[in-house]
Amino acid sequence: MIETAAPPASRAGRALFVATILTGSFLLFLVQPMVARMALPRLGGAPAVWNSAMLVYQALLLGGYAYAHALSKLRPRQSAAVHLGVLAIAALWLPIGLYDFEMPADAEPAVWVPWLLGASIGPLFFAVSAQAPLMQRWYAVAAPGRDPYALYAASNIGSFGGLIAYPLIVEPTMALGRQSLVWSAGYVALFLLVAGCAWRLPRRAEAAEIVGEASPPAPVRRVLLWIALAFVPSGLMLATSTFLTTDIVAVPLLWVLPLGLYLLSFSVAFAVRRGIADTITRFAPVTILLFGGVMIAGHNAMPYLNAGIALLLLFVVAVALHTRMYDLRPAPDRLTGFYLAMSVGGALGGVFSGLVAPVVFDWTYEYPLLVLAAGLLVPQTYLLPMVARLWASDRRGMWLRIAIVAIVVAGLAAVAIRQDVQPGGGTGAENVIYLVLCVLGILLVGQRTAYMIALFGALMLFGGWRALEVTIEGQHRTRSYFGVYTIRNYAYERTLAHGTTLHGIQLTGTPERERFPTSYYVWNSGVGIALRMAPELYGPNARVGAVGLGTGTLACYAKAGQRWSFYEIDPAVVALARNPAKFTFLSRCLPQARIVVGDARMRLAQEPAASLDVLVLDAFSSDAIPMHLMTREAFETYARVLPRNGVLLVHTSNRFLNLEPVVAASARGWMGAMLQYQPHENEGPHATMSDWIVLTRDPSTFARVISDGSNWRPLYPRRDLTPWTDDYATILPVLRAFQ
Repeated sequence: MIETAAPPASRAGRALFVATILTGSFLLFLVQPMVARMALPRLGGAPAVWNSAMLVYQALLLGGYAYAHALSKLRPRQSAAVHLGVLAIAALWLPIGLYDFEMPADAEPAVWVPWLLGASIGPLFFAVSAQAPLMQRWYAVAAPGRDPYALYAASNIGSFGGLIAYPLIVEPTMALGRQSLVWSAGYVALFLLVAGCAWRLPRRAEAAEIVGEASPPAPVRRVLLWIALAFVPSGLMLATSTFLTTDIVAVPLLWVLPLGLYLLSFSVAFAVRRGIADTITRFAPVTILLFGGVMIAGHNAMPYLNAGIALLLLFVVAVALHTRMYDLRPAPDRLTGFYLAMSVGGALGGVFSGLVAPVVFDWTYEYPLLVLAAGLLVPQTYLLPMVARLWASDRRGMWLRIAIVAIVVAGLAAVAIRQDVQPGGGTGAENVIYLVLCVLGILLVGQRTAYMIALFGALMLFGGWRALEVTIEGQHRTRSYFGVYTIRNYAYERTLAHGTTLHGIQLTGTPERERFPTSYYVWNSGVGIALRMAPELYGPNARVGAVGLGTGTLACYAKAGQRWSFYEIDPAVVALARNPAKFTFLSRCLPQARIVVGDARMRLAQEPAASLDVLVLDAFSSDAIPMHLMTREAFETYARVLPRNGVLLVHTSNRFLNLEPVVAASARGWMGAMLQYQPHENEGPHATMSDWIVLTRDPSTFARVISDGSNWRPLYPRRDLTPWTDDYATILPVLRAFQ
């Protein structure tokens, strides 16, 4: 149906509804990174915290959509009265902030993160989350005959704007206290806009009950398809978030990118003009085929390129599946049920990637499974007329061609496995395989069975085989709430990788070799120098603490009489380090080591004052470092547990962030120097270059530590960098890509 031009009054009414939806969606998705940022000092900075927060938001969004669906059963004026009352009650939680509750020492993040966030923002998020479907329903009543689905595009533009505004504008320019007040003012404005929309609803009950002819309910099969089409992009979005926040840094700047593109895909898919959505959907199968394997391969030679490919793949999949969902949408009088099914699928996708997968899988198998599901669900049309004619023949001929495709894919897999083909390797075999995949993509799109064979083969070629290889070769891999840990055995060494980053090497063969510190912790690294000087500085009973256990390498610096404490957030790492069949640093060097499980900052806050002489800060999660461990409040905690002449060692090696100016700005009152260590040729391949910063508040101790003959240099503070605090922090000025 072609809509006629609306009169001025009608246009004004539409503008009011659009403004209400935009405002509600903007506030809804501005609060997500804001509250997660507030939670960092209390919950820790593990990437999984962001996924847990996302699960809370999806659950509350599901509740809001179910509430909107229930209100659609009432007369419009009645639903308006109820909703305004709910908004007024939720306002009791203003100004927005975290619930004042001290978590138990043994708190399980998977339980307490949802509980804390739900108690802190649950009512507000629930009330605001109902705006998009509810305002569309009201608009369908207030303007009969006009398509309300176009307003959903406006909703997701507002959501995308809120997400992007936070890391680029709000976080760099406002402290958390001011952010809370600004959001609260926006909530008041939203209440007034909703009241204005309610005023435009028909007053007569019989007019309000008619929204065109009542349409029949969608069949169960159609509803299940809606849920499946929402499930895959939601799960893939969380899987992509884990990849980015694990390998770069656990902060909203990167966490919001996948979610922002996910939301933007709705705006494209639900737009009135269908050109962009239809074009992306048409070529989505080829994109999935070519990029799916790249992303599960687990290589980090080109991290920014890989991040870009991951985001592109997510966006294309989300647009294609949401476009198919839009094409299957019901009549306007059934739209709240449609959005409820969409929300159910989104919540289930989040539960699958955020809760089920870490428990069921020992690797990120959810990623290739979701890519396969996307290939199965994405709309497919023949890209070229000649391809359509190729497949338009008798059934026997079609199956013969499918068999030929299977043989070709199997042959490619054999070549890839034999030559150890890797994305980004630039080998001749890799180039040939990619060329063949491109051709297959063009020839197979439109013939789903053959396409799925090729997609499965592509996933196995570049990532799946290497993932399964760990298990097939008898290597060890485990997964926890905090990531995937892989142990590989070689001829003379054993390694531990977290995500794509090496976290420890142990030499094997003799007891002497097994006690030798390696990787970032070699004898002449910054931490090696400081720990070797501990007896000289503090006597034979020096007290040493280390934030981050890893393989337990640092334990082999321990001397008789010293008291050591390790602070480790992940029990899975403790199990690996304590198991002599995996690593023997602890069992050979410090079998009675004290290990405190939990977020290091919270655990150190519970320790007695001046209870340590040396503290090593090495709390990496792949290449991410929790922001809350680098704030001024965090350094005040370190100063409390160290005496004035105590030494703090900070490991700042990072591919993506220049952390030196952050430490220089946050460690107010400390004297500091950095050692950028380059291994010597005679140290062998087990030595890794590393950046260590030494800090102390005692001039004499500082002079003794840096007088060992190494190339220590003073810290370089930057005048343009505002110190990080629990109330304010941004990584934009320290991203290496911008320097």
